Amino acid sequence: MTAYAALDVSMEKTSICVMDADGKMLLEAVTISDPEAIARCLEPYKSELQRVCFEAGPLSEWLFRGLQEEGIEAVLMETRQVRAALSAMVMKTDRNDARGMAQLLRSGWFRPVHVKTIPAREQRTLLAARSTLMRRQKDIENSVRGLLKGFGLRLGRLLRGRWDDAVRDIVSGNTMLASIMEPLLVVRRALREQLAVLDKQARDIARTDTVCRRLMTAPGVGAIVALTFRATVDEPARFRSSKAIGPCFGLTPRKYQSGEIDRNGGISRAGDPAVRVALFEAAHVLMTRVAKWSAVKAWAMNVAKRRGAKRAKVALARKLGIILHRMWVDETDFRYGQPA
Repeated sequence: MTAYAALDVSMEKTSICVMDADGKMLLEAVTISDPEAIARCLEPYKSELQRVCFEAGPLSEWLFRGLQEEGIEAVLMETRQVRAALSAMVMKTDRNDARGMAQLLRSGWFRPVHVKTIPAREQRTLLAARSTLMRRQKDIENSVRGLLKGFGLRLGRLLRGRWDDAVRDIVSGNTMLASIMEPLLVVRRALREQLAVLDKQARDIARTDTVCRRLMTAPGVGAIVALTFRATVDEPARFRSSKAIGPCFGLTPRKYQSGEIDRNGGISRAGDPAVRVALFEAAHVLMTRVAKWSAVKAWAMNVAKRRGAKRAKVALARKLGIILHRMWVDETDFRYGQPA
């Protein structure tokens, strides 16, 4: 007998549903969200289990590796597809979600999600922590600007390293306002110091990694973009073609076709937003700051003439993703082609 198991995972508990090939329920249970506890519940069906599935989420990679250590094969399901498939259910409960995912697993109508290796997960954690500090620093700066506007005080835009001094100068005539701004400046300075620590770690990893150094030979691609692309793709062989990079990271247009209606929309924005943002930033730098001409830049400039700069940057981001993947697979540096 063949059996399929689905897990609806939350932080504290997990709903388990085991189903046979005909859709008959073999087990419905609730246990704590721990690989050993889940393995104990599935133990009576371990020899019959073909696969165990659950949605990709915060605990998914930890549970995936824990179940593998227990000798249970698991697969992660793409969250958007699972939610769309289960949205037809009138009663949404953890038990029903587990039942629905078991049906998806039994029918084979699901999209598996790649489980990152430990080094890639560590790199993504470093990049996420760096991004968090950058956002918190920006929040404080915007808050200070907003508070000062209430007093008719405006800070310049391009202050760079003079930001703290500019704030202190502008509030020097108001003792109360200066005492309010000082704690915010202290916190901002601490954030900048720790951000510099994480930024150095990320750049050091990129400089010592062979793949990142190769990716950085492409114009517009710096250490952070290369490390983001490397950590997200993780294993380039999982893509059958380099052209699959665009759809995977949401850089291809949506399509809606029904009867006489057939139209293309904006980009799908599916997949990991971090690499999509990184590729767009690299495309922006290539089109606006890189002085050396290349075949890919000439192509992007021609697209900009026809469709506008924003669409050209999106198209260039997709093309850069394809080029970086091909460079990685072929182990070759970027080739500029014929000069313009």
